Amino acid sequence: MGSPRYVLLAVVILIYLATVLANVTLMLLIFLDTSLHKPMYIFVFSLILNGLIGSTAVWPMVMNILLTNTPLISYEGCLIQAFFILVYGTYTMLTVMAYDRFVSIFKPLQYHTIMTPQKVKQLLFVANFSPTAAVLSLICLSSQLTLCRYKVRKIYCDNLAITSLSCDDSHTIQSRVSNLHGIINTIVFAALPMVLILLSYAKIILLSLKASENARKKTFETCSPHIIIFMNFSLVSLFSLFYNRFNPHLPGEANIIISINYLLIPPFLQPIIYGIKTQEIRQSFSRLRRKSVFCNI
Repeated sequence: MGSPRYVLLAVVILIYLATVLANVTLMLLIFLDTSLHKPMYIFVFSLILNGLIGSTAVWPMVMNILLTNTPLISYEGCLIQAFFILVYGTYTMLTVMAYDRFVSIFKPLQYHTIMTPQKVKQLLFVANFSPTAAVLSLICLSSQLTLCRYKVRKIYCDNLAITSLSCDDSHTIQSRVSNLHGIINTIVFAALPMVLILLSYAKIILLSLKASENARKKTFETCSPHIIIFMNFSLVSLFSLFYNRFNPHLPGEANIIISINYLLIPPFLQPIIYGIKTQEIRQSFSRLRRKSVFCNI
């Protein structure tokens, strides 16, 4: 059991189980506590669900590979895994959450007239359906490429890994369309949302600098969980870009360690950050614990 493979297996199992427990607990808390049925927490619910789906698309398979030392996945399974990972990697929900915080700070008196239940449903639909549809069409295009290689040099499948197996060179129409689709997806669902989020928080910071100390404190308490989540996800996404560039030269254990940063750490940290930084969630959790104690008496 001293093998690095088994050490990594133990680490992945512990973090993944803790991730599932923390995320499911927060989701149940938001679902059961009516005081948390607000736009901010509805968006948090959707965000952590996306993170849970992204990590679950990869890590049970990785645990099986580490346990059996049999690194095999079907082509269909590879396509499905790539689909969920690409959806997980979009910034649409983070952008919607930034918009929600922007409205709450710049238009507090009109917040409830702007963020109506109907508006929340529309934002949820756009944030979830648009990247899902775009990624699905990208995966469908990639699935049409002819394969002449069958070894993925990563511990998980993504679109880059799939297209790298293709016999088609970069000059074929099909390959060009797939590459162009991937670039457009990256711009629309990652680069542009990142810019919008940064601009919104730049305006919030400038406004808070002109406000009173109490107003600055309230603004920080309101926005800090989302800012921390955004910064963490952006850093690990940048780290993932280096991973895509250098992974052919990395040993297997290093591949797994780097992948953990992108696909396991953000979903693990999200419920913890919101639980620590958000007073309403802490209060809701305390009420739930008291109810559980009284029920057991």
